[in-house]
Amino acid sequence: MARIAGALIPNDKKVEYALPYVYGIGLTLSRKILAKTKIDGNIRVKDLTEDQLNQLRAEIEKNFKVEGELKRDIMGNIKRLKDIKAFRGTRHAKNLPARGQRTKTNSRTVRGNRRSTAGSGKVKLQKT
Repeated sequence: MARIAGALIPNDKKVEYALPYVYGIGLTLSRKILAKTKIDGNIRVKDLTEDQLNQLRAEIEKNFKVEGELKRDIMGNIKRLKDIKAFRGTRHAKNLPARGQRTKTNSRTVRGNRRSTAGSGKVKLQKT
């Protein structure tokens, strides 16, 4: 397995689909990186030369925030929202949806209101 930006990417996949295994890189960004480095996206990772791997590593490290650095930035943004007591920050603190989703029927497991089936709370009649 090749290591790019601290993440292992699988050898048996095409490079285009293997790069999204790095946190912060999606399929679109993967295609842009490959176009910029002039590497064919249909080549398998195991068939890449060491020079091509180094080229990919350099491009990603130089131009993009990925893995730990990106996670640190995201956590810092959420912490800032909590510190200024913004609505979104309070939703993050309570572990509830922060972007306007409904909570009456969805996010039950997050709220701790878990019902396995519709009739699970019914009391059964006793036969006499």
